[in-house]
Amino acid sequence: MNHWIIAPVVLPAMVAPMLAYVMRHDVVLQRVVSLAAALVLSAIAAGLLVTAASGEVQVYRLGDWPAPFGIVLVLDRLSAILVLLTAVLGVIVLIHASATGWDRKGRHFHALMQFQMMGICGAFLTGDAFNLFVVFEILLIASYGLAIFGGGEARLKAGLQYVIMNLAGSALFLIALGTLYASTGTLNIADLALKVREIPAEDAALVRVAAMLMMIVFAIKAALFPVQFWLPGTYALAPAPVAALFAIMTKVGAYAILRLHTVVFGPDAQAIGALPGDWLMPAAIVTVAIGALGVMGSKGLMPLAAFAALGSTATMMLAVAGFAPLAAGAALYYLVHSTLAAAALFLVADLVLTRRGSDLLAVQPATAQNGLLAALFFGVAIAVAGMPPLSGFLGKLLVLDALKDHDLRVWIWGAVLIGSLLTIVGFARAGSVLFWKSTAPGLEPVPNAPEPMPISPAQAAPSIAVLGLLGLLTVFAGPVMRYTDATAAQLFAPAPYIDAVLENQDGTKDPEDH
Repeated sequence: MNHWIIAPVVLPAMVAPMLAYVMRHDVVLQRVVSLAAALVLSAIAAGLLVTAASGEVQVYRLGDWPAPFGIVLVLDRLSAILVLLTAVLGVIVLIHASATGWDRKGRHFHALMQFQMMGICGAFLTGDAFNLFVVFEILLIASYGLAIFGGGEARLKAGLQYVIMNLAGSALFLIALGTLYASTGTLNIADLALKVREIPAEDAALVRVAAMLMMIVFAIKAALFPVQFWLPGTYALAPAPVAALFAIMTKVGAYAILRLHTVVFGPDAQAIGALPGDWLMPAAIVTVAIGALGVMGSKGLMPLAAFAALGSTATMMLAVAGFAPLAAGAALYYLVHSTLAAAALFLVADLVLTRRGSDLLAVQPATAQNGLLAALFFGVAIAVAGMPPLSGFLGKLLVLDALKDHDLRVWIWGAVLIGSLLTIVGFARAGSVLFWKSTAPGLEPVPNAPEPMPISPAQAAPSIAVLGLLGLLTVFAGPVMRYTDATAAQLFAPAPYIDAVLENQDGTKDPEDH
């Protein structure tokens, strides 16, 4: 077995308690250790990506128990790219939080960040549906602490709503798992793929119930209509570095849908058929519209960023709901883009708000280094809205091209194109108020405004780095798309995945497998 597969889970799990208990009184030491751990995690994830690029599916059996009796971690192209994205984003967020002093505004910021990355990486690597529930709870518990980090009445209220929604989702998840286990006798993803396909359509009522309950659970995580309302409030009021890391958290829901509703409940499973896509596509279309209208109507910079992140995630979910290799390849490319673009937007918003002292989109005198902030905001606005030359433009073209033959193509194209226009208008309005009108002569200073604070290189570097990554994603769109297309093809041809998971160490299949 390749023992590096478990490292993205074990490394942050070991570092987090050390940060919380051994180093809790020394924030500088916490920063050094936490960032070092994230860098090591990024190096390990890069190595796993190279390993997975060969197309071989590798399995790590915890306790050396064979599937489906033991818990397994599975490394394939899909899990590898998402683990690397999580690790890189973690490094960027930790640098920003340390440089801006966000990690001093509460207790155990770095420990919670490590637990969060542990849960996210575990969700991407696990090959067992019940273990997926377990790591979901780990990342959610960490996110509860991060969402209210720094305190404040408004943040606590939004955090309470976030907790209630996710507790409801967790309860539904347990019900779905119990229903699925009662129907199939297993919760191993590869074993489920075999068992579900053996059930005749006329006897699969409970399986369909379980599949749709899971769809609802993952739709909550991905913030799709009609359960999208928790995201704008939570992201707008969370600390900006936390909101930047949360950009990858909605992708856990998208990943779970891609994994389970292709490998287990795929279109070729007679028991399920096209049922998931029939419900998911309309929900994604409506969510795109809600995100665009939210950007247009936002009165604050953080709410604008939150609705923009919602619309970007929903655009990706349109391609996920296509449930076809071409659409899945486009979805994965756009997933990488939308995660980085949303994170950059929250980081830049933090730099702006720290110097303005107010989240309201109202005219104020120009802040220190107004030109630099305007340039950074312009860059992230282009990325999020999907304008050339950055990768959002290519990503949306890929999504639209992949869905050009879909039955709802008119609604899909209309939602994406009109939504993009509204998003551009919303960002243009915000940018003119924040930066252009702020240079008008005669503006009165704002009472109790913060002292002008120049942006240090360490504070600007994370935002610039993410914009650089988006530029690289555009320049190397060809190789990246080849990788995502190969990932989608591997996802929709699950036989190697199933064979690798259910194979014993001696190279034979488990005798109970069919």
